[in-house]
Amino acid sequence: MGFADLHPLPPGIALFQRSLERGRLGHAYLLTGDAMAELEPAALMLAKTLNCQSPPRRASHGVGLDYCDACPACRKIGQEVHADVRWLRPESKLRVILVDQIRALLEAVYLKPTEGRYKVAILVGADRLNTQAANAFLKTLEEPPDRCVMLLLTTDSQRVIETVRSRCLRLPLGGGERAVASGPVLAWVQAFAEQAAAAPGSLLARYRLLGRLLAELEQRRAATTQALTARSPLERQEDAEPGLRERWETELAAAIEAENRRQRAELLSALQWWLRDVWLRAQGLGAERLSLPELAVSTETVARRVSPAAAAANLQGIERTQRLLATNVQEALALEVALLTLRL
Repeated sequence: MGFADLHPLPPGIALFQRSLERGRLGHAYLLTGDAMAELEPAALMLAKTLNCQSPPRRASHGVGLDYCDACPACRKIGQEVHADVRWLRPESKLRVILVDQIRALLEAVYLKPTEGRYKVAILVGADRLNTQAANAFLKTLEEPPDRCVMLLLTTDSQRVIETVRSRCLRLPLGGGERAVASGPVLAWVQAFAEQAAAAPGSLLARYRLLGRLLAELEQRRAATTQALTARSPLERQEDAEPGLRERWETELAAAIEAENRRQRAELLSALQWWLRDVWLRAQGLGAERLSLPELAVSTETVARRVSPAAAAANLQGIERTQRLLATNVQEALALEVALLTLRL
């Protein structure tokens, strides 16, 4: 597989190819998109392109514009064992990238490539750099080593420290503005809204809504664990050294936690948009302003039962819960408080 098999070609990939073709390769790129499940494979593709030994396409000046996915370099990069391609993921309990991780990475990237043309550093979750780590990284962004390309991945570019973000070329991999809710998330929030509309806001009804939310989160956690474990080098490199396996285990746990948090935020954000619609209709504002018109019937039903003040309090409560969950608060307790205080 190569870029020629991607239809349509993501805008960020096309921009990267043009940079290679014109001989204007940057030293640092910020890959942005809606999910790490899309960004990490894209980073692999770029790393393979930079180091492929038998590229199917070349620019006039000889630089490869695609990758073969079959040469030893491509296979090693795909297995995350290439000596010149380094991955860095959040490892701490707070799921942030620490300064010691950055220092270890920088020691590696300042060495000359040993197997390929370029050293490639891939930072998964660039928005998780803490202040010390970002400051340690800045000097390298300002004075990059020769033949080194840094790929910073994030699903929330606004949370990447400005001084880091401004020194990277942006490669958007999404299809434009993110929808309020679509696909499985829209289906889930629609079922939630219908259940809320069908039963007045008794304590038992709110416990049932809490159960629906917790069941969805648990199902998503199981799917995330299975998918990320299957992609981990732990599944492919059974004879790896104990120290390396320990690092991979730590990185896998951090990746699973980060994806679980992202999916939880996605569900709560959709719920927040629906509660916003309920608030608008409770005030008598027009239905044309609804963010989730697919939920209009449930929205109208609930809006007729609650006062504008109660609808506003619901919205504020979910916003407050989102902020709390960004800290180390216990998830189950925060969600229980949020759902049981809703007035529906």
